[in-house]
Amino acid sequence: QVQVAESGGGTVQSGGSLRLSCAATGPEHRRVFMSWFRQAPGKEREAVAGIDTQFDSTLYADSVKDRFMVSRDKDDNTLYLQMNNLLPEDSAVYYCATGLLDTWPRAWPRASAWSFWGQGTRVTVSS
Repeated sequence: QVQVAESGGGTVQSGGSLRLSCAATGPEHRRVFMSWFRQAPGKEREAVAGIDTQFDSTLYADSVKDRFMVSRDKDDNTLYLQMNNLLPEDSAVYYCATGLLDTWPRAWPRASAWSFWGQGTRVTVSS
């Protein structure tokens, strides 16, 4: 069984930085693709960044390109999301997901395509 747990959220001023972590355990073949999503109040869950761990190839939403960076530590099965130049519109609960049910990268943006989710970590950016 795959388990996922995020950490690292908090409150930061606009222009600041945060780094989120995602600890994932379970069969490695279920965790080949990993992704960060976020959900703001009243909005749908949206894909932020994803990674194919076989090749370390990454995907980003247009809204976070050049500001966010997804990476992973192979040794301890941890996924990171480095978020720089944060804006108030980045405020949301951020979720880590793995266990892609459909084809990468086409299915990456769809929350319904991911099997395993963490509980989320809240990021608040004040203006």
